[in-house]
Amino acid sequence: MTERSCLSIILAAGEGTRMKSARPKVLHEIAGLAMVAHVAAAAKAAGGGDVALVVGHGGDEVRKAAARLDPAPEIFVQEERLGTAHAVLAARAAIARGHDDILVMFGDTPLIEADVLLYARRKLAGGAAVVVVGFRPQNPAGYGRLIEKDGRLVAIREHKDASEAERKIGFCNGGLMAIGGSHALALLDAVGNANANQEFYLTDIVEIAAARGLDVVAVEASAESVLGINNRAELAEAEGIWQRRRRREAMLAGVTLIAPETVHFSHDTQIGQDTLVEPNVWFGPGVRIAAGATIHAFSHIEGATIATGSQVGPFARLRPGADLHEKAKVGNFCEVKKATVEKGAKVNHLTYIGDARVGEGANIGAGTVTCNYDGYSKFHTDIGAGAFVGSNSSLVAPVSLGDGAYVASGSVITEDVEADALAFGRARQKQIPGKARELRERFAAAAAAKKKAG
Repeated sequence: MTERSCLSIILAAGEGTRMKSARPKVLHEIAGLAMVAHVAAAAKAAGGGDVALVVGHGGDEVRKAAARLDPAPEIFVQEERLGTAHAVLAARAAIARGHDDILVMFGDTPLIEADVLLYARRKLAGGAAVVVVGFRPQNPAGYGRLIEKDGRLVAIREHKDASEAERKIGFCNGGLMAIGGSHALALLDAVGNANANQEFYLTDIVEIAAARGLDVVAVEASAESVLGINNRAELAEAEGIWQRRRRREAMLAGVTLIAPETVHFSHDTQIGQDTLVEPNVWFGPGVRIAAGATIHAFSHIEGATIATGSQVGPFARLRPGADLHEKAKVGNFCEVKKATVEKGAKVNHLTYIGDARVGEGANIGAGTVTCNYDGYSKFHTDIGAGAFVGSNSSLVAPVSLGDGAYVASGSVITEDVEADALAFGRARQKQIPGKARELRERFAAAAAAKKKAG
């Protein structure tokens, strides 16, 4: 298998009209990643080194998104929508380069698994000329039927063209196909358009290949693997399936999810074994969690790195650039953005740390804010190792606190604090005897006058 070359053709010429969206359908996301990117990732995992993406006329958004894929696909344009075989032939130049295997997939089937594609490729390696991926839906109405004879696939009949007997077949076309590279162009060029829609159906190559004495087989996949997305309800269904798969994968890898159905993963979430995730946690893109961390309930994390033994939450938000070192703690109702919290440092309660470094073993009191933005630019706050910042303090950046510095509660710090120094940045307390009674009487009289006048 590894020495066989493979071309993956992804058809992405569909529009977003049924999604009720201005965006092309294949760019709608599952787990934060465009559907077409999920398909490309499965192709790559199945050894599809070269990728050809067939887009519709004017598919500029899809082109731009495709440029960010790994590997970036070669783009081909289907100028007119004349059927699936016509779409595949838009990539004629790529097919003609002589790959051993051709995989044909659709950009709106994001749940396809690499194992299914590898199985189809193994069938090609075993001598099959065409391999069709089929499935057994609960209700086959509307799907093309796979017609088999003596263990071989002899035809695929679209529902509208099928006879009553053929419509009783429960094994249906999943849309994905593998074609031997040496046969691909000859079979595709032989497809005609004598059908109800007068389009060139890719499925017709099955009957053509069978008539030429070539080996054509069907392999079975689960219904969810070939689920096509046509509207927002199906998009949500696919999201749910993907999340269930990912949660199970995480738990089997040694991650504890107390209420797995409430945890949301992103497509690239990395999470180490013996990490504990409590209920209602959301992982956005770019999260890396080492082994043995604890993520408490109702936390929202994206673009963050969390080291071994760290604790996050409950009700914490880590934004892009948050970097928690070993045994760091970010507690309840705290937000960290583009900041490093070094080993053993604690950011416990009701605190915002942005554009900052919190040194090893430092303690940040409740209600502390790094004032990093002046309305135009961002500035850095540096908090040294072992520093202590009292509750309800504001650190006005750019500012530095030396190692072991101590900031008194309620301070506004606008100048650097030396190592081991104590800093006060607040007004001196003043007491005026009897003034509280005077103020209450004045306020009560004003309220009564207002009520009488009204």
